[in-house]
Amino acid sequence: MKNYYGSLCTEMYEILHESAPGDELNFYLSYAEKGMSILEPLCGSGRFLIPFLERGFEICGLDLSEEMLAKLKKKAPQAKFFQGNILEYESKEKFDYIFISSGSVSLFTDIDVCKKILWKMKELLKPGGKFVFAVDSIKDRCEDDEEYKTSIEVKTKEGFDLVLKGKNRFDEETNTQYSPSVYELYRGSELLQKEEMDFQTHLYELGELEPYLEEIGFSKVTVYCSYEKEIAQNNETNMFLYECSL
Repeated sequence: MKNYYGSLCTEMYEILHESAPGDELNFYLSYAEKGMSILEPLCGSGRFLIPFLERGFEICGLDLSEEMLAKLKKKAPQAKFFQGNILEYESKEKFDYIFISSGSVSLFTDIDVCKKILWKMKELLKPGGKFVFAVDSIKDRCEDDEEYKTSIEVKTKEGFDLVLKGKNRFDEETNTQYSPSVYELYRGSELLQKEEMDFQTHLYELGELEPYLEEIGFSKVTVYCSYEKEIAQNNETNMFLYECSL
């Protein structure tokens, strides 16, 4: 399954991203107030959700990856979360604030699916609620590769070598970056486990998403180019941050 975080991918993610970057975390925290009901779709192993919990916020997570959520449960047994497809998530509760961090919306490379997810977020918000999310921009494009290359190598807590090999190809017509990857776990020279991932991201241009968000019914959409909330002016940034109000 494309963009699915399996066991080796999750293990490497945990090693490389043990905690949320401070500036990014503070950006999402800036919208939260005590007493709010908060939802974090695509919460993964909880690097943002857990700091929200530690600060006393009422937050619920949602993710498709059982492997990621198992890590979350181990780190924060009290965390409230649901495992499943974001489009199939049903809740009687409406939320004051929903956020999707780390450019994860870019993982939905089918624009029709992406629109459905944006609609879903709007439906889950209370009147006056806010939806905040990030996407990767066209400037984040990688150079194309012909062959797989080792990009990351880390040690697991057991002392094994976990290696990531990947390559990139950019589709100019759809602004989709294809990054097939292979995770390999070694004990010395012995290959213990191998996991393939068909990683894909849509790289956005400024102005591309705004019409969809307005069509969905968000009354105000603000686009930032930094966690300091600088207004985006062009595509010369690696990400766009969207603040959407009902």
